Amino acid sequence: MTTSGRTGADGHTAPWWSGEAPFAAAGLTQERAAQALIERGPNTFEEHERQSLLVQFILRFRNPLVLILLAASAVSAMTGDVANFIIIMAMVLLSVTIDFVQEHRASNAAEKLRASVALRASVVRDGQAREVAVMEIVPGDLVHLSAGDRVPADGRVLEARDFFVNQGLLTGESYPVEKRPGTLPADASELQQAVNAVFTGSTVVSGSAQVLVMATGRSTALGEVAHSLLAPPEPTAFEIGTHRFGLMIMRLTILLVLFVLLFNAWLHRPLLDSFLFAVALAVGLTPELLPMVVSVTLSRGAMRMAKRRVIVKRLPAIQNLGSMDVLCTDKTGTLTEAKISLAGCCDAEGRDSPRTLMLAHLNSAFESGLKSPLDDAILAHNADVSAWRKIDEVPFDFERRRVSVLVERGAERWLVVKGAPDDVLAQCSSRDGQDGEATSPLDAAAIDALHERCRGFERDGLRVLAVAWRVVSCEHDHANVRDERELVFAGFATFIDPPKSGAGEALAALARSGVQVRIVSGDSELVTQHLCGLLGIPVEGVLTGREIAQMDESALRARVSRTTLFCRVNPAQKNRIVLAFKARGHVVGYLGDGINDAPPLRSADVGITVDSAADVAREVADMVMLDHDLSVLHDGIIEGRRTFGNVLKYIMMGTSSNFGNMLSMAVASVFLPFLPMLPTQILLNNILYDLSEAAIPLDQVDASDLTRPRTLDMAFVQRYMWLFGTISSAFDALTFWLLLHIMHADEALFRTGWFMESLVTQVLVIFVIRTRGRPWASRPSGVLTATSLLAVATALALPFTPLGALFHFEQPPLVFFAWLGGMLVAYLALVETAKRFFYARLAPLGGKAPKLDRPFTNPSQTTRSIDTPLTLDA
Repeated sequence: MTTSGRTGADGHTAPWWSGEAPFAAAGLTQERAAQALIERGPNTFEEHERQSLLVQFILRFRNPLVLILLAASAVSAMTGDVANFIIIMAMVLLSVTIDFVQEHRASNAAEKLRASVALRASVVRDGQAREVAVMEIVPGDLVHLSAGDRVPADGRVLEARDFFVNQGLLTGESYPVEKRPGTLPADASELQQAVNAVFTGSTVVSGSAQVLVMATGRSTALGEVAHSLLAPPEPTAFEIGTHRFGLMIMRLTILLVLFVLLFNAWLHRPLLDSFLFAVALAVGLTPELLPMVVSVTLSRGAMRMAKRRVIVKRLPAIQNLGSMDVLCTDKTGTLTEAKISLAGCCDAEGRDSPRTLMLAHLNSAFESGLKSPLDDAILAHNADVSAWRKIDEVPFDFERRRVSVLVERGAERWLVVKGAPDDVLAQCSSRDGQDGEATSPLDAAAIDALHERCRGFERDGLRVLAVAWRVVSCEHDHANVRDERELVFAGFATFIDPPKSGAGEALAALARSGVQVRIVSGDSELVTQHLCGLLGIPVEGVLTGREIAQMDESALRARVSRTTLFCRVNPAQKNRIVLAFKARGHVVGYLGDGINDAPPLRSADVGITVDSAADVAREVADMVMLDHDLSVLHDGIIEGRRTFGNVLKYIMMGTSSNFGNMLSMAVASVFLPFLPMLPTQILLNNILYDLSEAAIPLDQVDASDLTRPRTLDMAFVQRYMWLFGTISSAFDALTFWLLLHIMHADEALFRTGWFMESLVTQVLVIFVIRTRGRPWASRPSGVLTATSLLAVATALALPFTPLGALFHFEQPPLVFFAWLGGMLVAYLALVETAKRFFYARLAPLGGKAPKLDRPFTNPSQTTRSIDTPLTLDA
């Protein structure tokens, strides 16, 4: 891959990272940066010119059904039926406007929430360091980068200190590469050769640097290939469910429309009337407000979660959170207080060792990478290292699981190593004597004894780091991995991290809500098991990173369901664990905050992080928690289930009532000598019904619907649609018989009577089917009640108003209202009875639950199982 830059004397274009670095001592002024932002555009790969409200509104008319209606209205106008043209246009405008206004307001509210956690970077403006949104960075900016940051733009390194970045997304390199200032020859055109430059999409592993921004947005190296590298994530469970629902409705619509058109053509009825009737049927069957209901419901959920200090970046994640049945999380900061303190330092014999503390302090003090809480705990204990000077370091990575610093004092030059005990001991060949006075060789028996001492600490719940060192020659001024051999073991540093107050209660609440927690940690299995004992978490199974490495995907999928703890795992293994759970049919959440958590955060159905997380973690996460607290997360899960409950209400109401009425119309159009309802009347019926349902996002949700995770199950929706649609059609048939044989209605009275019965029954049945329980025990929202009663009142009053004549309605006799009242009571009673039968026999769970490998029980019971995943502990 090459990136163009300046044109050299030979006529060839050289990349901007070659040649002398431009002079940029003070960065840009705020005024110049604002001008550059206008000229260059925001620092993103997407198109940024936001469409005007008018354009957004017009684009709403791209809906195929809307276009068909507009064509039908145009045909009516050309044939002289101006009234039909006006009515259809009014119905279309009203429907599109309702959808546009509601979704636009919801979108704006969600955008404000996302902006509150937008990535920011430290830049120099007007000679002063300040934080700006990454999107506002422009060429010429001076950006300061440090460990954990995401590189916000392509730029040239002007200053660097032990600066290592991971740029594998662009180059495929497996390990971090060091970046440093310097001049490269003009023929250094490949990204791998650009050791003096950083690129968007990279993450800083260790050290710090000051970078001069050279390219932003689509002009960056990643921007040139963003379409291939930045593939969208896999669809979530919610998105898959709504897609399948759309396909089901489309198939039903096509079948009904074809049925009506063919039979009316066979009966030689007017083609235009038949076409308009068929189009009106299609519109009546289509739940066109579903996008608006989903957007408004999710946006309201996002705003409620914001009050609980959880910022939602991607709205469908709210529903996914409610459907989640497996949560993978780390223990540090989630199950523990994350207030790690140094318990002590000992030598190989287990004696207190100030020397081990001094060496650990040397390593932590001079390490320039992303410091862990363990480093902070070490540095909290004073040790005199003022005589030492740092030469170089080998930063921590998740394969070696250790960090080394090269230091000198006078004529002494040492490599000091600190890291995971297994990985450090594997590189040791000798050990310190008491106070480091002499060293002695480490044989196999001594190594085993040290491992057993380490396991003893871990069984007591202490986290352990091993500390080692070796002397190097004074000519040795650059550290690398090959130096980490023949080390002298100094001792162990042990740490304590007490359980978090309230963690047990939060885990109990999650278990009662049907969420299995899986602990995924880089820490020792013994330490993690000790914590589980303190919290009362039975451990069913343990898998270590070493065991996972020996498993193929099918074997891992078979084991994850029986495993509570995943310990000593690396980043790639974390991602494999998430994918294994998803492959078993689970809806998986992942809680992580480190650089190494980006892949599983992206792979999970819902990625969750905290506001103090690394940039790359916050970038890919769906939600950002401002408080690292499982109880807050549990509140978010309940909110997700509330949004799902209201979306499912709309789907069930729309499919059952709409399907029943449209099926009745299609069948009646075959047997009646006239159309059972005019196209404009069908459209009016549909718009009044939609108005009554527009308040569903504001409705209450029964507590019983919040107790377990559910996903959108098409088999459940279809069974519901056929049962309640059939009941609706049966009462439509009764209405036909009443109007034709009892009241001897003409065409106008028939259409008026059925319009009233159809709308009143399908609106008032909302109060029956909106809850699984008894309607009088579940209180609907005031807004839903008001809109529903308003729709009913409009339908009943319309024939008695001047508008009634416009829609070809006729005033029905008073006896019709007595019949209507009786049928309404009978209909609602039958629906209530059918509802109880449906939930008791046909769909006892009221929706599909994610696949569970075992029943959920209370954490206080010995049969309960819990699990969790997050960042790898150094």
